[in-house]
Amino acid sequence: MIEGKITKISGPIIYASGLDGCGLYDVVDVGNNRLIGEIIRQNKGNATIQVYEEDTGMYVGEKVVSQQRPLSLKLGPGLVGTIYDGIQRPLKTMYEGSGAFLLPGERSEPLDIEKKWHFEACVSEGDTINMGMVLGTVKETESITQSIMVPPAIRGRTLKTFKGSGDYTVDEVIGTTEFDEEICLSQYWPVRKPRPFSQKLSVSEPLVTGQRVIDVFFPLSKGGTAAIPGGFGTGKTMTQHAVAKWCDADLIVYIGCGERGNEMTEVLSEFPELIDPRTGRSIMERTILIANTSNMPVAAREVSLYSGITLAEYFRDMGMAVAIMADSTSRWAEALRELSGRMEEMPAEEGFPAYLPTRLASFYERAGRVNTLCQKEGSVSIIGAVSPPGGDFSEPVTQHTKRFIRCFWALDRELANARHYPAIGWIDSYSEYADEIKDWWQLHNPLWESLRQRALDLLKNEQRLQQIVRLIGPDALPDSERLVLKVADMIKNGFLQQNAFDDVDKYCSPEKQIVILELIMDFYTKALEALKKGYALPKIITLPVCEELVRIKYDYPNDKVGEIQSVRTHMETQFSDLM
Repeated sequence: MIEGKITKISGPIIYASGLDGCGLYDVVDVGNNRLIGEIIRQNKGNATIQVYEEDTGMYVGEKVVSQQRPLSLKLGPGLVGTIYDGIQRPLKTMYEGSGAFLLPGERSEPLDIEKKWHFEACVSEGDTINMGMVLGTVKETESITQSIMVPPAIRGRTLKTFKGSGDYTVDEVIGTTEFDEEICLSQYWPVRKPRPFSQKLSVSEPLVTGQRVIDVFFPLSKGGTAAIPGGFGTGKTMTQHAVAKWCDADLIVYIGCGERGNEMTEVLSEFPELIDPRTGRSIMERTILIANTSNMPVAAREVSLYSGITLAEYFRDMGMAVAIMADSTSRWAEALRELSGRMEEMPAEEGFPAYLPTRLASFYERAGRVNTLCQKEGSVSIIGAVSPPGGDFSEPVTQHTKRFIRCFWALDRELANARHYPAIGWIDSYSEYADEIKDWWQLHNPLWESLRQRALDLLKNEQRLQQIVRLIGPDALPDSERLVLKVADMIKNGFLQQNAFDDVDKYCSPEKQIVILELIMDFYTKALEALKKGYALPKIITLPVCEELVRIKYDYPNDKVGEIQSVRTHMETQFSDLM
């Protein structure tokens, strides 16, 4: 180990000398309390260190000891269902040991080192192993079976010894290679280094979220990237919670990188009680939480994104579809700004460091759909919330994020104030994945593409007409355009608006989504025909079926989609009686 001394203290930034031979991003123990830190700048033995814990009371002259390894996560059985901080300290375990407040330098093993896991081997002694190869499996929860893989550093080795199936702790050696390299159920991986894969694949399958405005209008693919920008109170966290609860990912990594404590508390209190619609078991059995709230050190907030993406890549390498919720990247960027200011770097726009786009890119580019080293298909999808001050989308974090994402769910203040949830605006939002996933929809429901385009066109037409209505009133419009206003209102209330607290409407299956939109657009077609035949608009828009169409989302559960056809029968009967 290399030992130096503190020469200057500037908040979470520590300057030290005597650290010749240390590498960039090496982990160090800082001060008498052995606080965890990381070297972020190195020059002839003089190191700049960011400390991931509260360093109040530290003084110049205290020692700094380098561990001569980069900041890494311990990966293995026991990750799922755990609550970590940004540097993988298990918060529940530490709370049970020392109470609600973390003590300076306090540490705990990220994985339970005493628990024995049952390992089912799929290789034998004498086999040739390579990086990423699956050695066996461990049943971690009823929803997750973890593959125990050869660490990426081991390539083309022979298993000299191997214990085979049995019950082992995460640190117990289960095999060795001819070069005496030890293999355990757990492994370490540096957080800033992407895990290797065999081949990057094009995205072709949507991440089904159960939210109609997302799945139909602005879809996200498995392996894609999305941003949810919006001002305070517009519903960023609620939208991320809904996606985390109901999306069809195999595993959820929820990163709180600087949000208020009560928002993370909501996750902790709700998720254990929620039932996964795919497995019928608790959603926590497929969730990992990283809780870095606004009162935690900013340096730990900065690294929490890399910790989350590293966990996601580990499970991606097993062939899983993983979804990351980062709430919010604006708080993460603010941590970068504070650290940059402490280091007296030249600021760029609005005080953010000039390397903000590079750091954002290094996070979002780790998403994707890949062939793993063990030739399985896995994906990491990233959904990052952005909190622009005052809802101003022209600020740097939002603008730079748009460069690296392909799905933009813009939250609208007027919709949020009108209690329209989700408040994703259909004018400013977009998705570049629509063309890439249309083949999937073609197999599941060929109507998706045409219905989506017709509905979006109608909503854009309605926005143009609303500008006229504000000037001269709706009575000046011809009946065909007043019908557009009515049908757009039906789409907003009966399709786009969704009730997260309603047992039926909180999750909507893809099949039900298409049926609802198809019926509304069929009503529009029939209403236009009736207008052409001379029937009065008031008679058309007061038909009882109009209310039925808006109530479908509440009246018909996902397992009774076939019964919705009765609404179509009512609609045809009422139009026949009208004509």
